[in-house]
Amino acid sequence: MIYIFLAPGFEEIEAVVPRDVLKKANIDVATVSIGEKIVESTKGLKVISDMTINEVQIENVDGIILPGGMPGTSNLEKCEQLIEIIKTYAEKKLLIAAICAAPSILGKLGILSGKNACCFPDADIEKYLAGAKINSKDVNICENIITSKGPGTAFQFAFSIVEYIRGNEVRQKLSTGMQFSQ
Repeated sequence: MIYIFLAPGFEEIEAVVPRDVLKKANIDVATVSIGEKIVESTKGLKVISDMTINEVQIENVDGIILPGGMPGTSNLEKCEQLIEIIKTYAEKKLLIAAICAAPSILGKLGILSGKNACCFPDADIEKYLAGAKINSKDVNICENIITSKGPGTAFQFAFSIVEYIRGNEVRQKLSTGMQFSQ
């Protein structure tokens, strides 16, 4: 199971595209609100999450996805339960995927130190990628961490997660079927 954590002010495409692509790849995925079950995105889209963070069975999870957006990223970062989950996953070397501004959360926790990473290309966000080797790639896969730049890279991000979990053959078959080319 992969959990996509949602906080008020999340960026829609960064949550919905990975969910859709993972579902199409037959990967169990669920949306998790850090608060109320209905979560409003940065542009007013209201999503009914599959569960709240209090319902999460963290031992049954293979990985987590953190969409960006503002104030979504700030709201994720304020959630102490989520921060503990992130730390646990980092220690266990389980999948942590973050896009747009959300990699800043990982950077502030020291999880990106020495790793290739990217985030939304803005100095005010990049400054939080403490110790990371920031580069211009749209998506970076470094050990158990996947980072991506932002809304325009959501499909690349999602297909990279599929490849990480199910392998390149599944990624290629799915991307061909969805008419996605890189």
